[in-house]
Amino acid sequence: MKIQPRLAFHYGLTIFLSAFLLFQVQPIIGKMILPWFGGSASVWTTCMLFFQMVLLLGYFYSHWVVRTLTPRNQSLLHMALLLVSLSLLPLAPSADWRPTGGENPTLRILGLLTVSIGLPYFVLSTTGPLVQAWFARERSGTVPYRLFALSNLGSMLALLAYPVAVEPVLPTLWQSWLWSGLFVCFGISCALLAWRGRHGEVHHEVHHANHPAVPVKTHLLWAALAACPSILMVADTSYLTENIAPIPLLWVLPLAIYLLSFILSFERSGWYKRALFVPLLAIGLGAMAYLPTLGMNALPVVASLVINLTSFFVACMVCHGELARLQPHPSQLTSYYLMLATGGAAGGLFVGVVAPYCFNSNYELSVGIVLSALVAAIAVIGRHRFTSSQHSGAAWAGAAVLILGLSYIRIDDHIGELEDAKVTTRNFYGTLRVFEGGEGEDAYRTMMHGQIIHGRQYTSLDRLDSPTTYYSGEAGVGRAIKALGERGPLRVGIIGLGVGTLASWGRPGDYFRSYEIDPLVLDLAHTQFSFLSHSKARIEAVLGDARLSLENEPAQGFDLLVVDAFSGDAVPVHLLTREAFAAYFKHLKPDGMLALHVTNRFLNLEPVVKAAAASFHMDARRVEFEGDRSRQIFHSSWVLVSGNKKLMQHPLIADVSEDIPVGANTRMWRDDYSSVLSALK
Repeated sequence: MKIQPRLAFHYGLTIFLSAFLLFQVQPIIGKMILPWFGGSASVWTTCMLFFQMVLLLGYFYSHWVVRTLTPRNQSLLHMALLLVSLSLLPLAPSADWRPTGGENPTLRILGLLTVSIGLPYFVLSTTGPLVQAWFARERSGTVPYRLFALSNLGSMLALLAYPVAVEPVLPTLWQSWLWSGLFVCFGISCALLAWRGRHGEVHHEVHHANHPAVPVKTHLLWAALAACPSILMVADTSYLTENIAPIPLLWVLPLAIYLLSFILSFERSGWYKRALFVPLLAIGLGAMAYLPTLGMNALPVVASLVINLTSFFVACMVCHGELARLQPHPSQLTSYYLMLATGGAAGGLFVGVVAPYCFNSNYELSVGIVLSALVAAIAVIGRHRFTSSQHSGAAWAGAAVLILGLSYIRIDDHIGELEDAKVTTRNFYGTLRVFEGGEGEDAYRTMMHGQIIHGRQYTSLDRLDSPTTYYSGEAGVGRAIKALGERGPLRVGIIGLGVGTLASWGRPGDYFRSYEIDPLVLDLAHTQFSFLSHSKARIEAVLGDARLSLENEPAQGFDLLVVDAFSGDAVPVHLLTREAFAAYFKHLKPDGMLALHVTNRFLNLEPVVKAAAASFHMDARRVEFEGDRSRQIFHSSWVLVSGNKKLMQHPLIADVSEDIPVGANTRMWRDDYSSVLSALK
């Protein structure tokens, strides 16, 4: 039966809208609740875990509905779900779910997401496989996999549109209303398709009994081919941002490539050619395995990114291309998509949940590289019709050599990493390493997370207490401490402990209170470095997100509050909003000072700080110091904020500080509005 062009467009529009809304709601709802739960990486990871699990549940629902219910009952059930989903709009997470203390927020986040977005997201997640099954039923014998390509196109456009066209323009409330309006359009479109399909006799029902069941090993291969790109995507994103370039929004590229490979593989059979991509896979996986063995500066950043992302694209094309070659008859469509979702979720769980708690370093990329080679070999060689057993044996021998070679490269590299590092440890927040370098009086110890140096200390006894890296006397924070210290003992708050370098400025009678979210950082600062134990000041540390802690504790009366959390790729936006500055000023004395460390290779955060300070009628000035590598002092940029004009005119500050230019288009960040894209250099 030939489907009219208008009806085919209706099917395509419904699937496109559902995919677009799926990828738009994730950053919208995540951004809404981020300030409530401290803005840490665990918030985003918990959100992603929720979305992956609901997506899997939606695919299971689609499989069950198509397999067990009549067309009429399918239509009635789905229209009822659509109606209930529409009654839950607009998106408006309740403030009752805000945490009340320092408890682990995971269960609270999952509960909030379930109540506020659970059913609408579930309905969206069912649309791809369910509507494609309806399409196949109406057009008997037709395999609707181009609709799957269209679905991934919608997802990719949503992914690219949010940071470029949505986040920089609209506050989260307007984003919610826009998304809810589009969801209404989707609901009407999907309900019309469901209503059309309520009469089984009007359409051609697919008879599952007429087609042989798909073997279990094929189901497992579907899941494995879906899991490998999922593992590579998340693990490679982490590798890129930690070891090549901590560029904000860099995570968009691997995810866009992942979706693009789906589009090319399922849009038409001509895009994936084994003769081209399988040899490229061997080269690409070799490049991905070898790149981490090179020093960070061995290749230009752009070259490293191009090689890595091209190799990742080839791996995705082979896995998704083989999945496209294994497309079953439409009678098996929902079970096929269910296994794809299972594999994707399994890969995400491995990287996001299992690896941080079971590994002491970043081994998941290595696992993904080797596993991709193994699964690709099974899919390609195991299902290829060879002219002789000798050819088959040669193919398997070549695959074995490749897999063993990749394994050797990665294992040898990890052994070298462990030998070079004095300490390597990992938790939910990332991998930390402590290295030693230099000789004699210049010997030092460093703590690093990827490329980001968390602190460095000389190991010779006469230089133990010398402030290094970004905290010297010439840097903005050092000048602030010296200027404030002239009036007596200081109360200093520090957001971001590092190795505790600022404690070296402590004097008898001073009080230093640090806020640190990562317990491993706190542990290493005490066990591997001595700034905290040697300090003459009274030292206290608060474990947990700084903003939550500041909002929940009484005013501390700080003379100086230091905010040092903006050097990496994942800038905690919730620490740069007007609401965050309100919390800072609550804890500062009226004549105190706020010092923000804004040294960042890729972001210009100074205008953001200036705009927030101006909203409180505070002066903000930049203090930049080129550094002195002979003393392990790095280039630094600090913004000093205060309403105390006398303090800002102190020679230590006024003589080296400068005003911060703010463009006419600079907007103050709030909890409901921010745009990292607007701050890119």
